Amino acid sequence: MTYKQLISRVLFLLAMAVFALPAMAQEEGDGGGAVNIDEGKTLFRNYCATCHNKNMKDDLTGPALGGVEERWADYPQEDLYKWIRQSQAMINEGHPRAVELWEDWKPTVMNNFLNLSDSEIDNILAYIEAVYTGADKKNVAGGEAAVAVVEEKPNNTPLFIALAVILAILAVVLARIVSNLNYMLQVREGNSDARRTSLVEILTSKGLIAFVIFALVVLGGYTTVNNAIMLGRQQGYAPEQPIKFSHQTHAGIQKIDCQYCHDGARRSKHSVIPAANTCMNCHRAIKVGSQYGTAELTKIYASIGYDPSSDTYLDNYEEMNQDDIEKVYKKWIADTYVKENGSIDSKGEELIEEQWEGIVSSLTNPHKKKIQGPIEWVRIHNLPDHVYFNHAQHVTVGQLECQTCHGPMEEWEVAKQHSPLSMGWCINCHRQTEVQFDDNEYYKSYTRYHEEIASGEREKVTVEDIGGLECQKCHY
Repeated sequence: MTYKQLISRVLFLLAMAVFALPAMAQEEGDGGGAVNIDEGKTLFRNYCATCHNKNMKDDLTGPALGGVEERWADYPQEDLYKWIRQSQAMINEGHPRAVELWEDWKPTVMNNFLNLSDSEIDNILAYIEAVYTGADKKNVAGGEAAVAVVEEKPNNTPLFIALAVILAILAVVLARIVSNLNYMLQVREGNSDARRTSLVEILTSKGLIAFVIFALVVLGGYTTVNNAIMLGRQQGYAPEQPIKFSHQTHAGIQKIDCQYCHDGARRSKHSVIPAANTCMNCHRAIKVGSQYGTAELTKIYASIGYDPSSDTYLDNYEEMNQDDIEKVYKKWIADTYVKENGSIDSKGEELIEEQWEGIVSSLTNPHKKKIQGPIEWVRIHNLPDHVYFNHAQHVTVGQLECQTCHGPMEEWEVAKQHSPLSMGWCINCHRQTEVQFDDNEYYKSYTRYHEEIASGEREKVTVEDIGGLECQKCHY
């Protein structure tokens, strides 16, 4: 085989490596058409719910979305994606379905959603179909709620590492070939001092070292910037709390309004964590939990010195020692066990000791030696110090539902951070969210906007229109 043929084959292999592996990565990342209805629900709330009815059957500012895929069935699926991303462009192009919708709904203009990927649109459409057909409320056999198919994001890192290794090997091979060709050329020209360049010399050449340094600088810069952007982000964070409080039980089953406990959300910057006296409004009467019995509720009683056996608050509770406190709450746990089981057996004794140890471990720590005192809940949502956020501005003035940012808490046993709470996420919300002008005293001063809406010049006012993208609104 001549050197020319060898070089041709090496270049062919190089081209195959460059084009085949990314194609494999793309194929791996297609996800097989799986959709995530939960993600679709979140995306619908963030992008679509302002203009489209949540029941998918009734018109609102925009048309009902139920059956949207059927209505676009005569056209390629890409047309529906394009309509969602950039509707006015399709109208200007004269697309029949786009023009038909414009004639029915003008002058209402649909926002552009250029940032939505195909998979995100698929998730939104799947959620719309599930709500429209009622599939989101159907149960599978055994009474458990149907579980959405979750699209797992593939990890393509091994493919790219393999590509990098192949390219490195090919680069070394090509360097060796070039070295040998140069050597043969010099020998043919009669240069008796000619010598082959060794592999070590190739690997330590100035060009290769400069390239490695450049690659390290680029990689280090990317990693640093990416980590800086993600600093403090903790979407999905669901820490274990000192008391197993179930939002599903309280906000879901019992339908307790979020602002009953987090009453600061309607009147102050902070939503506030409810004090134990808020819990006692109900749990002075409800003393045994439906799921954990006395285990978790007794922790609340022990934190504030309430004796559930006598229905009284203990005198001088702050001064009581732990042994005396132990007697009070072990007696309560034992009395409840006897009431339910008739007598104390070995299982009951283990339960009493276990629950008391749970009280001590939950209400004390290296910085809090005493059981008495406030419950130290673990913070979940934590914005940077340079970010100003006012709950009352959003809840009372903006009239937003808590679920808009915090997700369907009423469905969760354990609370978690639902949204990314990133700057881009907030800005997109301000660009798309329509201000509730009707019967809202706060916005009466925006006379021009009211006049434009009344005259038909304006269909809606977004948070962006009233200064929601000004830097000083959030960074003070």
